[in-house]
Amino acid sequence: MSTWIWILIIVAATVISVLVTAWLVKRHDNRKIAYIIDSIDDDVLNFRFRENTKLNRTLNRVRSVFERRRAINEEASWSKLFRVMTHEIMNTVAPIASLSDALSKDENLDVKAGLETISASSKDLIRFVESYRSFTKVAQPVRKAVMVNELIDRVLRLNEANCAAQGVTLTYTAKTDDLLVYADEGQIIQVFNNLIKNAIQAEANSIRISAALNKDDQTVIYVTNNGKPIPLRQIDEIFVPFYTTKQTGSGIGLSVSRQIMTKHNGNLTLVQSDSSMTKFAIIFK
Repeated sequence: MSTWIWILIIVAATVISVLVTAWLVKRHDNRKIAYIIDSIDDDVLNFRFRENTKLNRTLNRVRSVFERRRAINEEASWSKLFRVMTHEIMNTVAPIASLSDALSKDENLDVKAGLETISASSKDLIRFVESYRSFTKVAQPVRKAVMVNELIDRVLRLNEANCAAQGVTLTYTAKTDDLLVYADEGQIIQVFNNLIKNAIQAEANSIRISAALNKDDQTVIYVTNNGKPIPLRQIDEIFVPFYTTKQTGSGIGLSVSRQIMTKHNGNLTLVQSDSSMTKFAIIFK
């Protein structure tokens, strides 16, 4: 062979080698990015790349940013939880302490009435503690394949009588056919029941459930009602355990519902709440 042919062979081999190497590096980097996206999505930031490359440094920095934000969010959540718990406990214990002190000093007070008040307040505190216990003991879901249409049909039947008694229409629309989720049916029904109960308490007369796939091929079920909107100042608090503006109720319905969805690797979010509608999204990832 002539020298030029050898040169062409060497050049071609070099180009092919460079292209194959670039393709392998790109595929490796794409796998890293996909792994990170899955880790962030599952809230398990257990990656750190040691090779001192520009991409690895950038990905490690992304991890650090998300870790800082998670720490800040966790601190804020615990702060809200302790604030609400302190408020609830003090509201219950303070009258007991005050009345007990008064009964021990003033002989003219009606002891029976005072003891009845103490008993009622003590029972309120016990109910609060039981609510906390139920919040902290949400079981791991036992998941199986469930057709969304069948799941919602069961929700409709369970709530039919109560909605009819309250003059509320409860409907379902499937925007995507044959949707399937892997879920603990009992726990997910509990989420729907909480949302429907809250809608009725907000004086809604129409509750609409719809289901579809979003742009990420995730199953999203919307629960919409036309009741009183959630006040703007309360929107950031509604998922905080024990936070409630109702005269009765434990304030754990939405927080437990979100915890259930978190254990399903999904989410429960408030999409909208104004004079036109209040809309929640149950997201299965």
